[in-house]
Amino acid sequence: MQDLEQTFRWFGPNDEVALADIVQTGATGIVTALHHIPCGNEWTEDEIIERKNIIENAGLTWSVVESVNIHESIKIGEPERDHYIEIYIQSLKNLAKNGLKIVCYNFMPVLDWTRTHLDYRLENNASALRYDAIALAAFDLYILERPEAFNVHSAEVQTKAKAYLESLPADEVKTLTDTIMAGLPGTDEVFTVEEFKQHLKRYANVDAKKLKENLSYFLNAIMPAAEAVGIKMCIHPDDPPFPILGLPRIVSTESDLKDIVNFVKSPSNGLTFCTGSLGANPANDLPGIVERLGEHIHFLHLRNVQREADGSFHEAEHLSGSTDMFAVMRNVVLEQQKREKAGRTDIAIPIRPDHGHKILDDWSRNNYPGYSIIGRMKGLAELRGLEMGVKRSL
Repeated sequence: MQDLEQTFRWFGPNDEVALADIVQTGATGIVTALHHIPCGNEWTEDEIIERKNIIENAGLTWSVVESVNIHESIKIGEPERDHYIEIYIQSLKNLAKNGLKIVCYNFMPVLDWTRTHLDYRLENNASALRYDAIALAAFDLYILERPEAFNVHSAEVQTKAKAYLESLPADEVKTLTDTIMAGLPGTDEVFTVEEFKQHLKRYANVDAKKLKENLSYFLNAIMPAAEAVGIKMCIHPDDPPFPILGLPRIVSTESDLKDIVNFVKSPSNGLTFCTGSLGANPANDLPGIVERLGEHIHFLHLRNVQREADGSFHEAEHLSGSTDMFAVMRNVVLEQQKREKAGRTDIAIPIRPDHGHKILDDWSRNNYPGYSIIGRMKGLAELRGLEMGVKRSL
C-alpha cells in the first residue's frame, strides 16, 4: 500500500524557510498559496506557472493549494458574492489546467486561526503557540469592549480577565492585541481594533445558521466546476473550534462536517482533517471522525494540542498532548486500505506536520509563527515513524 504523501507548508519566495531546506526534511510535496494576490482576485495561469516552476526546480511537487481564500462578501452573503464566486471558479480552472487538484480553504469569518501568545515557553524552553481563554476574554471585554461579551463570559471569567489585563505592561497589551488581530497566514496584515469593529458590524445579522447557509450557497455554486476539472476542495476546521469575539463558527464538530459533505454530494466536496483544530474541542472524537468520515478526507494536518479545563490550550509535541495520535493514524491507515480495496486512486493522502515548536537553530530565522523548520521536521519524522509502526502492526 502507498504511504501518505509527506508535505511541508511553504509561504513562498519570501519565506526564510527555503525549499532547499524542505528537501532535507524528507518531505516531497509543498503546500503553498499565492499569498501576494489579494483575496477576491483571480489567480492567473502566469502566476500559478511561475510558482509551480520554482517548486519543481527545487525537486519538489506543489501538492496542495492552501488556501484560495474566500472573500468576506461570500461569507456574509452580500449581493456581490456571485461576482467573487465567478472569480473563484476561474482560479480553480486555472489551477486544474496546471495540474493542481487539491485546494484547502476555510470559512472562518474575518480572522484565520487565532492565538493569544506566539512565544509560550515549555519546560524545555521550546516555544509554542498558545490560546489562553482568560487573555482572549480580557481582549474581548476590555480592549475590544464588545458589549455582548459581558453576556458571554461569566462573572468569574470577567474578574480574572480584568486582573490579567491590569497585570500586563503596556507593550504586552499591544502584543496581545496584535496577536489576536493578525490577518491571513503568509501576510503581515494586522487589523486595528477599530477596523475589526467595522467587520463585526458587517456580521451583525450573520449567525451560525446564516453562515452555514452561505457556505452551502458557495459550495453549490462552485462544485459543478470543481468536479468537472477534477479539483478536490477540502474545508479546514475552525481554529479554535468555538465562537470567539462575537463571530460564529460552523466547522467545529463532527455534526458540522457531516452537514458540509451533505450540502453537495460530490467527490470534490471534502475535508481537511486537522487534529489540532478539532482537538481543541474535548467533545470531538478524532479517531471516530476518521472512521466515519474518512472517505471525504482529502488532506491531513496532524498536530497535537494540550487542552486545559478552562478552554485554554497550547501546541504540544506531535505525539503527545490531548489527542491519541496513534488511534488517529491507525484509522487513517485503515481508511487507506478501504480506498485501495475500492479501487480509489487517492490512497497517498497528503499529510503535513503543523505548527511545530521553535527549537534549536529555529531561533536564527524570522519564520511565520508556528512554521519553524526544525520543529516541523521533528514532527514530520515522528509522524513518519508512527505511520510505519501502524502499518507493520496491522
